[in-house]
Amino acid sequence: MIDVLVAGAGIGGLTTALGLHAAGIEVRVVDAVDALRPVGVGINLLPHAVRELTELGLGDELAATAVPTAEMIHFDRHGNHIWSEPRGVARGHHWPQYSLHRGALQMMLLDAVRDRLGEHAVRTGTAFVRYAETEGSRSVLVTLRDLARGREYAVPARALVGADGLYSAVRARLHPGEGPPLWNGIRMWRGVTEWQPVLGGRTMAIAGSNASVKLVVYPISHEAETRGRSLLNWVAEVRFPVHHHGVAGPVDWNRSGRLSDVLPHFAGWRIGDLDVPALLASTARILEYPMVDRDPLPWWGRGPVTLLGDAAHPMYPVGSSGGSEAVLDARVLARCLALAAPDRAGGLRAYEAERWASANAVVLANRAMPADAILRTVAERAPEGFVRVEDCLLYTSPSPRDAHEARMPSSA
Repeated sequence: MIDVLVAGAGIGGLTTALGLHAAGIEVRVVDAVDALRPVGVGINLLPHAVRELTELGLGDELAATAVPTAEMIHFDRHGNHIWSEPRGVARGHHWPQYSLHRGALQMMLLDAVRDRLGEHAVRTGTAFVRYAETEGSRSVLVTLRDLARGREYAVPARALVGADGLYSAVRARLHPGEGPPLWNGIRMWRGVTEWQPVLGGRTMAIAGSNASVKLVVYPISHEAETRGRSLLNWVAEVRFPVHHHGVAGPVDWNRSGRLSDVLPHFAGWRIGDLDVPALLASTARILEYPMVDRDPLPWWGRGPVTLLGDAAHPMYPVGSSGGSEAVLDARVLARCLALAAPDRAGGLRAYEAERWASANAVVLANRAMPADAILRTVAERAPEGFVRVEDCLLYTSPSPRDAHEARMPSSA
């Protein structure tokens, strides 16, 4: 019998495997993909997540791969500075905020799992099908499908962790009839491009407003930095009209997008020394998908089964939260299972008690997008730019003269 079976070999699932192994708990991971490859675009890890991965022995590898983000700067769509703030160590944290390629992070975690747990610790081409509780809810019989051979087989486990993402099959078993993900009307285009260093080389730049058009750009490669270059990850967000909290159709993280669909929204944009249209046009492959999440669940698991990461609390990609929350889930899960041993169900409930409320709070906070409220205010009050941002923010009922001066474009 397997002690803990994890469905999903993403960031959350692989971190869970490392955490459980460090706690002396046997774990196996399955994933439906035929092979795990370094796909995707950029991701941010907040200091609390970096701390957890560092304690798992990955600090040196992260430092050799990622870029420690030094600051975040907000601009309007004309490149006028709204506000900035230090990040990571510069903000007083003991650990940096790291920006890196999602695929590089996943491969780092995968290599660590296979090195520490063995080559067979992660089985790809294997899909979760269903589970049944046994022994008075003290274990589960998990049915898996070998996709290459087209056959199903059953595996007994003391606990099952669904870390299988937005379309989690484990979540669907626990919470049937939930429906598709919920779309907020924003469509995103993403890409990665090697470029010359911009905005100081370690800056996350956010320009525009999610009320209409917004751009996020940040570097993600230490290796490129050592060559005097910058591997820039960019995210373009465009809001489209929706009558209600609607459905965007299937969400495919690997769906290719078209430059002709995104480029017109950023015509003439320049942020400091960054020519935005040129950056977008130089991107070899553009990905496109809607910004979606799901409503918070009233509970995650039952008996010896629980959820983790995007399977438990899918959220908008705001504030660098998604991957970092999955890492926190993984570390808390490992600690709770170790402390409650041999009561696996009790350990899962302790994990949920610690993580459920805080993770759901992040989901709702990301929907509110509090930082974007200021960006929207600036965009509404000074659509043609501004000379002083204070003129846009320090009043609520502008006089005609104030409104005119706020709309005056900056000479910078």
